[in-house]
Amino acid sequence: MAGFSRLMGLDEVGTARILREHRSVTDALLAMHGGRIVKTTGDGLLVEFPSVVDAVECAVAVQAVMAERNESVPQDRRMLFRILDPTLTLLLSE
Repeated sequence: MAGFSRLMGLDEVGTARILREHRSVTDALLAMHGGRIVKTTGDGLLVEFPSVVDAVECAVAVQAVMAERNESVPQDRRMLFRILDPTLTLLLSE
């Protein structure tokens, strides 16, 4: 998540609460697309999908729902999720 440390510094309790709320929505999207959470960190996830198509469709869905959830939030308080496709990274490096 972009800016997580900064947001935690501004309001640790509120940031943690909002992240949990976002995760309840995004975790449901992961499940809908066959995603399995392999590892979590404070502000990150490692997720496995049955296919690249499922992973990309989930990424698009997560970004769309986060854009909606952030619409009414001041720009400096928005939670912006970064999504990396390691398959793409692997293909580009070969």
